[in-house]
Amino acid sequence: MTGTELVHIPYKGQYIPDLVTGQVQVVFSPIPQVLELIRTDKLRQLAVTTPKRLASLPEVPTIGEFVSGYEASGWYGLAAPRGTPGEIINKLSEAMRMALADPKLQARLTDLGVDAMPMTPSEFEKFTAGETDKWAKVIKTSGLKLE
Repeated sequence: MTGTELVHIPYKGQYIPDLVTGQVQVVFSPIPQVLELIRTDKLRQLAVTTPKRLASLPEVPTIGEFVSGYEASGWYGLAAPRGTPGEIINKLSEAMRMALADPKLQARLTDLGVDAMPMTPSEFEKFTAGETDKWAKVIKTSGLKLE
């Protein structure tokens, strides 16, 4: 999106020690893996890839603030096998909604650098379909091939 070229270096082990010592200059990393290093000033966060700033790092801009349209987020979701009865799906959804509404859990997730995105089952289905379409376009546009 910017024409910037980065050299991808696949790591078999941990990249964080090389990042902290300056042997690696930049990484795209899940926030929970590096949050404590950011908080203790061992790493400098340049930006987050999420669509909005994170509650745990409100001073850190999003890449989308200076690269229009950029957004790449990691996420977790609760899924069940196709054909699971609706009453079970609704029970699981309600239990998850209640858990995510708990202030203690919200605080813990924020402390880990995670912003919860509670959704109904239909919202989650729409979200995952959108993510699948988005990343399919990225792969097609980039010309990526499996090795």
